[in-house]
Amino acid sequence: MGSSHPITEKQATTPTLIDRFGRQITYLRLSVTDRCDFRCVYCMAEDMTFLPKAQILSLEELYQVSAAFVALGVSKIRLTGGEPLVRANLPTLVERLAQLDGLTELTLTTNGARLQQFALPLKAAGLDRINISLDSLNPVRFHELTRTGHLHDVLDGIHAAQDAGFERIKLNSVILRGRNDDEILDLVHFARREQLDLTFIEEMPLGIIDEHDRAQAHISSAEILSIIKQQFDLVPTQETTGGPARYHRMADSDVRIGVISPHSHNFCGDCNRVRLTAEGRLLLCLGNEDAVDLRQVLRNHPHDQEFLQEAIRNAIPKKPETHYFNLDEPPQIVRFMNMTGG
Repeated sequence: MGSSHPITEKQATTPTLIDRFGRQITYLRLSVTDRCDFRCVYCMAEDMTFLPKAQILSLEELYQVSAAFVALGVSKIRLTGGEPLVRANLPTLVERLAQLDGLTELTLTTNGARLQQFALPLKAAGLDRINISLDSLNPVRFHELTRTGHLHDVLDGIHAAQDAGFERIKLNSVILRGRNDDEILDLVHFARREQLDLTFIEEMPLGIIDEHDRAQAHISSAEILSIIKQQFDLVPTQETTGGPARYHRMADSDVRIGVISPHSHNFCGDCNRVRLTAEGRLLLCLGNEDAVDLRQVLRNHPHDQEFLQEAIRNAIPKKPETHYFNLDEPPQIVRFMNMTGG
């Protein structure tokens, strides 16, 4: 596993990535593909055009970027997409990443539909944790929200991940008013029964969609928590998994309930993250277009880690102070979430 390597004296003095607002970058979200086998209504259009293969970073290029970031002090990498499990030979990449000295956590976010096939190989390769998207426990509604997905595949995938030995599996649920907000308590009961952490996420306004009105569908984290408190006493905690979620506990369960609130509780002040898209654009903020083309660096200077690290160092000062999301205006970011890296 990524956490199996002791930190040597050399690693302890590794230079860190600190932006101009004093935030240290320790977390890389690495998109391995823009493709997905679902078409979730809040994530992308129903009819999508995906990138040509030549524009996507190879597994070797993904590894090189990851190694450069870890050498610069990044300790956590999350593999995302699109749907990362549609990327061929992903366990091979996981195995290589897990051996990086200084990487203490290697995680993956998935829709879960392919975990029956991949849970065991990923665990054997050294993956530490898995987040699984689950927005509905109703098969018909699940299919409507994902357009192509089947609930039983995801439920089977969750059980496959449990059987493979993954601990602290986390569910991610995007709640839309009038679509699945009546399932908030059902999802909490399911998480408690299955001993899964659960994070509710406010919809991100990325990409132009016409399937629903984001302003009308918005439901705040505070409202979600108030619904849960109708049945459960929630106690806020200072726990963190290195991301933007704020966690709560229940006295009679080990399950953590989290909320991610890009609209109602801006989390930019302590942001420790950058994203690399599948085509090699280093996105310095989820809600801004500031980016650096690392694919060009990789292909113009192949296997030159010093040049790559210098490009990364030079990019970090461009990280903006905050994102700006306003549901009453057209989306400022026209790229969809699958292009951003989940």
